[in-house]
Amino acid sequence: MERRFDIRSLLARHGLRPKRSWSQNFLVDAAVLERIADACDIAGRPVVELGAGAGALTAVLAASASRVIAVERDREFARLLRAEFALSPTVEVLEANAARLDWEELAHQLGGPCVAVGNLPYHMATPILFSLLEAPGAVLRAVLMLQREMAERLCAEPGTRECGAASVMLQMRADVEAVLDVPPGAFYPAPRVYSRVIRIRPLPGLRHAVRDFGYFGRLVRSAFSGRRKTLSNSLRAFLGKSSRDASDEIIRRAGIDPGLRAEALSLEDWARLSDITQGESQ
Repeated sequence: MERRFDIRSLLARHGLRPKRSWSQNFLVDAAVLERIADACDIAGRPVVELGAGAGALTAVLAASASRVIAVERDREFARLLRAEFALSPTVEVLEANAARLDWEELAHQLGGPCVAVGNLPYHMATPILFSLLEAPGAVLRAVLMLQREMAERLCAEPGTRECGAASVMLQMRADVEAVLDVPPGAFYPAPRVYSRVIRIRPLPGLRHAVRDFGYFGRLVRSAFSGRRKTLSNSLRAFLGKSSRDASDEIIRRAGIDPGLRAEALSLEDWARLSDITQGESQ
């Protein structure tokens, strides 16, 4: 028999309702909550939970974490969390925007790297996700729930049609894998889309060294801005070349066919192309 977190009673007790404008869909399926906690592989480590909401996952995490920082930007739900976990020695509620966290400072306060976990709303997922990677050594791993389509793109291997700029940028800095799919019925209220949990393990450095990762990112985003275009067409303006022959020659020097589309390139191809084009522009 399916076990569910009794969120209706909890919200009624605090006089609260989910805010549709905030994309508040709370995970209530106990089996899914436990699988997410298992994927975190906490083993007594500190955890930072992003968007703790009504605290269903918080309670599961607190059972095995040395400390849980429950991040919630909704003032009313932060108040709920403080009340529900007032007697917990391991849970601390932080009323803040998850996209603006200082991960290095958090790691310092926690005495070392943490595990990050959370259900990220679609419009905030990208900035939150990449903020985790901007502080090397602060996050040991992240277990994040996203809309399934976005998760598919992030996990897509280079060379596949689903690959995009975000997947290239993420996979240059981290290992990423799918953990489980979550149906709408696992939430209250039920969203209209399926979700997918992914696990991200930041690398100690870039998967392939590049001269300037900022330049690398601008190149990749420019190339994917016209997905149906070939590299020759999409990169000509970025490379500052007026003629196709000039830009094609630079692409060929990287060992890449100018007629390919951006999704066909490997991570190593992107690193090589970035260094060659940056050298050409200097």
